[in-house]
Amino acid sequence: MPFLRPLQMAKVGVVGLKDDRDRILTILHDLNVLQIEPLSHEALEHLGSEHGSELQRSLGDLIVRFRGLKAALPPSPAGAPRGFGDLDELFEAARKVPIDEEVGTLKREEDRLLTQRKALGDEIALLDAHPYYRDPLELLTGKSVVSFFGEATADRFALLTAELPADAHLLVGPTGESVPFLITVPTAVADSVARIAQQHRAALTVAPRRTGSPQEVRPTLVAERERADSRLAEIRGRLGEISRAWYATVLSIDEALSIENRKLEVYARMGAGTRTFAVEGWIPTRERPQLESALSQATGSRVHLYDIPTKELPPTLMENPRGVRRYEFFIRFYSLPQATEWDPTWVFAVVFPIFFGFMLGDWGYALVILGFCLWMIYGFPGRRHVPRFLKDFLKRIMAPPSMQSLAYALLPGCLIAIGTGIAFNEFFGFHVLPTPYLDPLTTYGVTTLLLLTGYIGVAMVCFGFFLGALKEFFQSHPAAGLSKVGGISLALGVAIYGLGVLHAHAIVPPMTATILGSVALLVVGFLLFLGGAAVAHGREGIQEAGLGVIEVVSHILSYTRLLGILLASAVLALVAKDVGTSLIGRGGGGLVAGALIIFVVAVFNIVLGVFEPGIQGARLIFVENFSKYYSGNGRAFRPFGSRRTHTLPLHRPDLAAAGAAPVGASQGPRA
Repeated sequence: MPFLRPLQMAKVGVVGLKDDRDRILTILHDLNVLQIEPLSHEALEHLGSEHGSELQRSLGDLIVRFRGLKAALPPSPAGAPRGFGDLDELFEAARKVPIDEEVGTLKREEDRLLTQRKALGDEIALLDAHPYYRDPLELLTGKSVVSFFGEATADRFALLTAELPADAHLLVGPTGESVPFLITVPTAVADSVARIAQQHRAALTVAPRRTGSPQEVRPTLVAERERADSRLAEIRGRLGEISRAWYATVLSIDEALSIENRKLEVYARMGAGTRTFAVEGWIPTRERPQLESALSQATGSRVHLYDIPTKELPPTLMENPRGVRRYEFFIRFYSLPQATEWDPTWVFAVVFPIFFGFMLGDWGYALVILGFCLWMIYGFPGRRHVPRFLKDFLKRIMAPPSMQSLAYALLPGCLIAIGTGIAFNEFFGFHVLPTPYLDPLTTYGVTTLLLLTGYIGVAMVCFGFFLGALKEFFQSHPAAGLSKVGGISLALGVAIYGLGVLHAHAIVPPMTATILGSVALLVVGFLLFLGGAAVAHGREGIQEAGLGVIEVVSHILSYTRLLGILLASAVLALVAKDVGTSLIGRGGGGLVAGALIIFVVAVFNIVLGVFEPGIQGARLIFVENFSKYYSGNGRAFRPFGSRRTHTLPLHRPDLAAAGAAPVGASQGPRA
């Protein structure tokens, strides 16, 4: 498992006989370790390109057929995974499934009955909503007249009636919060009446074409709906019987067909000769021996796996420990690293919780945020009780899976915030612990704390330049690497000299020797930074170096926001506490007002405690640290393969015996 690096990749080619092609593609699919690329121009000079075949079209027809069956049948237990020896066996198994006609007939009848049942239900509801009409329904329709049942609020009904044509006949039911009514108009003006009703937001429904009064028609409609329900139950029962007998088979054949189709899609990226074929792609270097061994065993050594020298940028596959992997969400959100640069997930995983916990600094707020995080991690239990506006707001911000990833990432920061909050004895702005506590403002003062955050900034900026210098030297860019080393010297010189001179009680005392040493370090750093930029970028590099000096200073000072956000939250809580307790002490209405002020500010601080430390903590890493060594814009490693659930791998006896997922299935890009 690499540290601070994506997995090392190699580009390889596979050459084999066409007789072994299906077997080789099956192994590539089940191992799930090779990202297949279009064949290089050099290889295409010796091999032709492959094209689609009649087999692919036949396979596509079968896929449509079995996906339709899977969608039509109610789910049943899947059963044990099933293996298919070759395409002929798979096609024969598909041919022996005899349920298409019956399932199609039943589903068409079910759809028709569902439509009929909905129409019957709408008619019953319409008659129930207008019980004041008791005459025969056939009187409402004819060659020259049409009738509408409608409903509107009293004010909209008044506007509607004022615009109705003179030859409209109106019958009004009992009024309440809304006014039910019946309008009969000549057919010639029916469309204009419908437009008027739409303008005034009055719902109109054409009167049903039935014979008899509503009291006579309603039992008939109910009986028809009951017959439809009875037939629907019979259809669903029969579909259930078919599903119990065939659903597992349909699932396994559908999955096998999808895998075979993916294998055929690879043909467009391979080259072929008269008897041979070739395929190229990227593979993690550590997986190469496993792939070579599997191909050799399956084909009797009738395959050649070779390395392809290339200057192409490989795809990126990050592999971090489980806890650190939770923070890959933030890295992917920012930009996927290139395969040849640092994987900054470790940096973010270590630094972000510390920044978040320090800026929050209150164990009351931290406990509430921790509770919300656990609620999201455990799948939002009881979410039906959450107000709809709040659920809609949360969905607009982030999808539920992303919210769970964020919750996992905030857990360590909440624990650190609880620790710092207990140390500072801050609980929603109150000092509730009887034990002595650390008051950093009183003990050290704002100036010293600002200096501390400044030196944190120096450490983060220098660390970023250090990783940047290593990256440039590894990629054979010595001039750019020298510029990064100059950045380290420049940052140290600014910190020791600038902060030491401006604040006489700095952590590093501004003695004469120290000042002279820091001046020398500052000059050397500036010259290295300037010279490296000039060599790397020509004359334009001098201008960039000048801007770079300003950038280094601003990035160091940017870390003072660590203290600023902590103080903003603490001061807000302190003001709420003082005002609230003062009002509570007056009793009466002041008790309610004071408690309300404390509660509202606490809720606001909780929201602020999630967004401000989270956003600013991430920003300090993304901008002030990552910008020194991280380019991003990498492309994800997407190996050829898929997880088998209902089928067995053909050429992996160890997996076939256990019915396990293929090796490498978990090594693809993680969400």
